[in-house]
Amino acid sequence: MAGSCQVESCKVETSDGIKLHTRVFKPSDEVKDSLVVVLVHPYSVLGGCQGLLKGIASGLAERGYRAVTFDMRGAGKSSGRASLTGFSEIRDVVAVCKWVTENLSTDRILLVGSSAGAPISGSAVDLVEQVVGYVSLGYPFGLTASILFGRHHKAILQSPKPKLFVMGTRDGFTSVKQFENKLKSASGRVKTHLIEGVSHFQMEGPNYDAQMVDLILEFIGSL
Repeated sequence: MAGSCQVESCKVETSDGIKLHTRVFKPSDEVKDSLVVVLVHPYSVLGGCQGLLKGIASGLAERGYRAVTFDMRGAGKSSGRASLTGFSEIRDVVAVCKWVTENLSTDRILLVGSSAGAPISGSAVDLVEQVVGYVSLGYPFGLTASILFGRHHKAILQSPKPKLFVMGTRDGFTSVKQFENKLKSASGRVKTHLIEGVSHFQMEGPNYDAQMVDLILEFIGSL
């Protein structure tokens, strides 16, 4: 399947001068929709990088959508240093979205965050006018993870933009009860999808990429 999408690399500069290594996955055939999916990778401090999202990005490109992945500051080939709480990284997401708007001629972006990428991208949703929706894959809502990422919760829960939260029922960071309680207070249109018997890191793995692509495309269809 590798032949059915094209990948281009470039550097995107943030407002504070960090250079982010970015990849654009494009369909080999015609683009179905002007919407571009920007994917935000898991926690850099634990080795998260854009490579983890390659399967989902190429899957989306094979289905006719342009998808963008990038290494946040301090990850992969990007400059700068990763932050513990993911607040500096919000600038990275905003910079990539701005670049996408200017260079891929679109005014519609779907932000998708995986694991720690979910709170980080969630904090950027309302900072970018062109973001029309948000998908969280394994948002770490649980108590321990909230020590690091708790200050991000409010931004996405208060955003009026449509949201989809996907989680495995055996997620080690967030119980189903914590997940449901958190989302009770969410504004706007909120969809949830629980994957039975699956842990946090299993869902992040390549075996679930195709299912994530299907869920993302279904959500795009509802926007």
